[in-house]
Amino acid sequence: MTVSGVRLPSVSMTFEDDELYRDITGFAQDTPTWVQHTAEVWTEAGILVFGALFVALWWRSRRDGPRAFAIAALAPVATAVAYVCSELLKSVLDEERPCRSVTGAVPSLAECPPTGDWSFPSNHATIAGASAVALFLVRRTLIRLAAPLALLMAFSRVFVGVHHPHDVAAGLLLGAVVAATTVRLCTRPATRLAEAMRASSAPVVRRLSGPGPNAATAAASAPSHRRR
Repeated sequence: MTVSGVRLPSVSMTFEDDELYRDITGFAQDTPTWVQHTAEVWTEAGILVFGALFVALWWRSRRDGPRAFAIAALAPVATAVAYVCSELLKSVLDEERPCRSVTGAVPSLAECPPTGDWSFPSNHATIAGASAVALFLVRRTLIRLAAPLALLMAFSRVFVGVHHPHDVAAGLLLGAVVAATTVRLCTRPATRLAEAMRASSAPVVRRLSGPGPNAATAAASAPSHRRR
């Protein structure tokens, strides 16, 4: 990694899960073509699915209290922080991609990233782990959907041959820890910001933050005060 023109020392990573990698990628090669294509699409499209869930929860949380809204708004931010942490680690821990380094492995389903695009930890798995935890913190029942999606997305990175199993395991853990920590540290200031946004006179700001639960309650009770 280079900072201000200074090359920081890197660390070469070595783990012993090559046999598991060969087993998974060998199994992948034996699956029907439609399964292989689905895995190749999902390994990238999963990020878009999590993004859509973030947007839907942000929109719904506009009628919740300021704390609930703040956590919903923090969810994608926490995921982005986890991704940055993953990138920083990848720039220091120079682990070659298994599609190039594992001897005796079948060709990867996905194109092998170039040298310099290091393997540890998996960015996709980090995003998946962070997204699952962030969505759980917004609405706990979502863990039933988010956890399987995150695990499937992480597994797909090994299935298509571009990551070692330990890459995705570390990514899931890193993402989960960073997301939980980020939300915990930022909830209080984000809640104060949400309250300030809802008190703002700027229409755009109020539109982004939503009316909150009080406006919804007032709108629901308004007809009862009308004289008939």
